Amino acid sequence: MTGEQAPRREVVTGEPRRVRPLPRYRAQAEIEEHTALGDAYVRSLMRGQLRAGITVFTVLALTAGTLPLAFAALRDATAVWAVLGFAAYPLLTLGGWWYVRRAERNERDFARLVKGRPAP
Repeated sequence: MTGEQAPRREVVTGEPRRVRPLPRYRAQAEIEEHTALGDAYVRSLMRGQLRAGITVFTVLALTAGTLPLAFAALRDATAVWAVLGFAAYPLLTLGGWWYVRRAERNERDFARLVKGRPAP
């Protein structure tokens, strides 16, 4: 091995080439093209909205279902009308308020997912 030299190193000086980033698939394109992934995104939004609706419906149905028991326990017509006329509306308002907030949050999270921004 006498007489063999290591190969000479070449130094390249010059402008580095600009490399274009590879195109990334965006969730919006997946949804518009109706791909399996896009359908999964839309199904997840629909599941979230359905879950919020069923939750509010269940709470209100259980509350309304127990009203006859409360009326039987009250045995006072004035109290029954007070419950029907005044006490039920704050619960309905609260349920509606919670549902709207939850639905808007689901849609905001979905929009962030589609735009490719992380959730806060």
